[in-house]
Amino acid sequence: MKKIYPTAAEALDGLLHDGMFIAAGGFGLCGIPELLLQAIKEAGTKDLTFASNNAGVDDFGIGILLQTRQVKKMISSYVGENAEFMRQYLSGELELEFNPQGTLAERMRAGGCGIPGFYTKTGVGTVIADGKEHKDFDGETYIMERGIVADLAIVKAWKADATGNLVFRKTARNFNPPAAMCGKTCVVEVEEIVPTGSLDPDSIHLPGIYVHRIIQGDHEKRIEQRTVRSA
Repeated sequence: MKKIYPTAAEALDGLLHDGMFIAAGGFGLCGIPELLLQAIKEAGTKDLTFASNNAGVDDFGIGILLQTRQVKKMISSYVGENAEFMRQYLSGELELEFNPQGTLAERMRAGGCGIPGFYTKTGVGTVIADGKEHKDFDGETYIMERGIVADLAIVKAWKADATGNLVFRKTARNFNPPAAMCGKTCVVEVEEIVPTGSLDPDSIHLPGIYVHRIIQGDHEKRIEQRTVRSA
């Protein structure tokens, strides 16, 4: 099965449609699938629902799709670095489903493992729990969260082999593995494709069974908050 594609547009060919549900990896601007997001923007696919920790910044990450009004709903944990995200949400232009970060990661992982739902204490007694099933275990109250299964997962990794085994570098190993797991189809962009068999099996963070298409590309790697000492 061919997994390596020459460009992001070709890797997404036949997968995109209006109204689809996409799970995206990354945290802030770290480990985001920037090439695939740009290709989605250029494709003009609209009415999208994204499950992602956040939406990047105004002109990078999912933020570029907010600018073009291609996103109708975000399932996210954090919106603080994206002014356009906040503006659209507060004006009622964008639907937002808040999720605690751990809950969102586990919802993705659960979906990828075939687990339809799970109970957690996180969010009990807050607006997060509104409308959700409550159940007591050992004298403690929990709420049920549903696993996420997305039409498409887009993630960024450091290295891949031709079979799709992935290695993530440092903090880019954040929401990328669970996001990759929960997509019916998973497309990955990487910095380097290495020969099959060259990766140490003990160093593989996500097995290729989850990965359907791969592209290699150059990445901008922006820094979200730059803090430096004075000269």
